[in-house]
Amino acid sequence: MKQGIHPEYGPAKIVCGCGSVLEINATVKTISLDICSVCHPFYTGTQKLVDTAGRVEKFRRRVAKAEPK
Repeated sequence: MKQGIHPEYGPAKIVCGCGSVLEINATVKTISLDICSVCHPFYTGTQKLVDTAGRVEKFRRRVAKAEPK
């Protein structure tokens, strides 16, 4: 590895919009995020299924029709 051409690698903080702070090692001192795994709906289980133009009901009818009785 050549000397003097690589960036400094050290402790860094990741700060999310929800207030969560993570400490890692990186080449930059701070990283700002809008959303993280602490507040993302997919990981928190608060994700809502949005029914656009009856697509969910259409899918459920199709699945019910395909199931053997």
